[in-house]
Amino acid sequence: MPKDLRELLKKGPMQTSKLSKNHRINFEAKLQQELHATKYNFNQILKIAASFLVIVGLGSSLFYFSENTVSEMPKTAKIESLGSISPELKKIENYYLASIQTEISNLEESPENKELLNGYLEKIGELTVDYKLLTVELNTEGLNEKTINALIDNLQLRLKLLYQLKEQLNELKKLNSTQNENLQA
Repeated sequence: MPKDLRELLKKGPMQTSKLSKNHRINFEAKLQQELHATKYNFNQILKIAASFLVIVGLGSSLFYFSENTVSEMPKTAKIESLGSISPELKKIENYYLASIQTEISNLEESPENKELLNGYLEKIGELTVDYKLLTVELNTEGLNEKTINALIDNLQLRLKLLYQLKEQLNELKKLNSTQNENLQA
């Protein structure tokens, strides 16, 4: 059941816990289970995604990138994104964010696919919020491989969801065209 983040934040600071070994599998199973049970406004998701990309783009363009590696970066430096850590991570983050934005911009909404599209975009929006929380965790706990890997996994999962959405939209389109041909015959 989806929870409103505003309600969670009113209750006080959120407790973070260690991810179980099956976290990714469990998350994907829950994601598939709730995919058709949620509705969200497509325009709001696009606004959130666009805002996030603008913030990340501005932040990374204004932030001075040093040649330090992850282990050499002082813990006191504010980390705004993966790109703030090292040039290699900046390339990885930029690749995924550009791919995600490209896939979102190529989506076409129609009455037949609106519910499917909204469900996926809501999950991607939730992952974007999780990404921001992981970045905050990176600042509070310092650089660690677990959090960096979780940030990269988050980007990969968002892109994977968009690819799955694209496949399902193509299948839906084929099914609709087949049904239309059968009705005309």
